[in-house]
Amino acid sequence: MAYRHETYPTTPFVDPTPLPDHIPHIDEVGFSSAPLKSVAFFIGAFCKEYNEDFMLCKNENNDPTHCLKEGRKVTRCAIDLIRRIRENCDKELDAHWICLDRNNQEYFHCRPEEKPLNACVLNALNLEKTIPGTPKGQEPIHLKKNPIFKPRIYG
Repeated sequence: MAYRHETYPTTPFVDPTPLPDHIPHIDEVGFSSAPLKSVAFFIGAFCKEYNEDFMLCKNENNDPTHCLKEGRKVTRCAIDLIRRIRENCDKELDAHWICLDRNNQEYFHCRPEEKPLNACVLNALNLEKTIPGTPKGQEPIHLKKNPIFKPRIYG
């Protein structure tokens, strides 16, 4: 087997096909997957109307440029919520997303770190975490005192 040396790019990636000039620029959210997963349910609740408009637009037309306006609204909404969470619950957010990052992004490993984050966001922003599709009358998994987890067995 041949050996290859690792290559580490020293310059940041620049998309060789940038958007046309007539499309306004918008900053990216600026979060990697673990912090995004940490606030995903809050983004879903806070930006629900923008997300629904975007999905309805995508169902109308498969042209990627057709829904850029709606997509920018979703991105701005997510950026605004992340800024608010950072201002009010920075310590709790960091603890939760670092736990997710260290535990294969599995929520059940990070329930102790999740509870203070949920409480802080509820108190500061009046946003309660709700998991879509939770059966009516059942306590959501993130609110259970002693949840039972069955580890996946692969193989």
